[in-house]
Amino acid sequence: MLDIKFLIDNQELVKENIKKKFQDAKLPLVDEVVELYEKNRNLKQEGDNLRAERNATSQKIGLLMRNKQLEEAEQMKKRVVEINEKLVSIEEDEKNIVAEIKKRMMVIPNIIDASVPIGKDDSENVELKKFGEPVVPSFEVPYHSDILNKFNGLDKDSAGRTSGNGFYYLMGNPARLVSAMIAYGRDYMINKGFTYCIPPFMIRSEVVTGVMSFAEMENMMYKIEGEDLYLIGTSEHSMIGKFKDQIIKEDALPITMTSYSPCFRKEVGAHGIEERGIYRVHQFEKQEMIVICKPEESMDWYNKMWSYTVEIFRNMNVPVRLLECCSGDLADLKVKSCDVEAWSPRQQKYFEVGSCSNLGDAQARRLGIKIKGEKGNYYAHTLNNTVLASTRALIAVLENNLQEDGSVVIPEVLRPYMGGLEIMK
Repeated sequence: MLDIKFLIDNQELVKENIKKKFQDAKLPLVDEVVELYEKNRNLKQEGDNLRAERNATSQKIGLLMRNKQLEEAEQMKKRVVEINEKLVSIEEDEKNIVAEIKKRMMVIPNIIDASVPIGKDDSENVELKKFGEPVVPSFEVPYHSDILNKFNGLDKDSAGRTSGNGFYYLMGNPARLVSAMIAYGRDYMINKGFTYCIPPFMIRSEVVTGVMSFAEMENMMYKIEGEDLYLIGTSEHSMIGKFKDQIIKEDALPITMTSYSPCFRKEVGAHGIEERGIYRVHQFEKQEMIVICKPEESMDWYNKMWSYTVEIFRNMNVPVRLLECCSGDLADLKVKSCDVEAWSPRQQKYFEVGSCSNLGDAQARRLGIKIKGEKGNYYAHTLNNTVLASTRALIAVLENNLQEDGSVVIPEVLRPYMGGLEIMK
């Protein structure tokens, strides 16, 4: 959410930013906010004038009462009653206008960084760099569910009976491989100085609306019936929510944390749920990282964070590339974002395995996360990035470490978490 004073002073810039995100339907919101802001300011001035009149009148009443001018004092008391009634009406109007302003401000997109490429949707995202040589083996790489079935590692039929489409059972060594990847990602981030955390897996609506846009919330989040609770779609939500309404001392920054959680997603939208495999599902596990820092440090952290994901996947023998998200592909709260994509030897193309985002002070404004500085308090910057998500990381590791005989070489960094197992046969 933008600072309203920034919007008032930079109306054309805010409108131009909306155009860059190809959300022209939101352009009228800027003028509406300005109009409501002026109306609210006039109400405040009217209220201040009435309070001043009430104070002066009250003093006069006291003087009249001392001088036994009771009839005149009674007339003035009636005026005080009128003023109080008017003030109640004004305060109610102010409250309603503030709510209307917030309603509009919550959907006006954040100002994107000047370096973000302009494009309508994810088809116009820009490849920045490749890491590792993408290899197409001389043998045919089966679909990942077929690879898993050879190890008796996947059961979607039973999951369909217990839970429906979009769920699965992982078993045996493939399930152990997922746990190994999560553990490796956890330890990698701890070694980078991040504090490990297991957060709540359900959060209240005020936290949900603090960390994401309404459109994202509607498409992703599962609501707990009869409760003001939502299942998290990523642990970033509860991790950032941990600092809601907190004032953090400058010398305590940056706060760097890595978290484990299951993730639950409705996956509403054009992509849909994958019938056969585990690429797009309702439930998976994820290791995440978040940073809370000073505004001037956020871009440095952004570049560090995505580089960690790249290194993790390269250490698991997976070639990856970095894809910068264009303006039209950025969620409304994001200043800048990029995807890490893994090479698929079967498809002979890259697919998304992680996403890194700098949200500027948007989440901090919504949640009230401030920094206590020498010259006063100011809003923090927040960032998040996927360390690895279990299902997609599993697909990437299986395909890129598959041998012609159907076995899968366990990446060396994962072997300590697999009891020393070097190859999965």
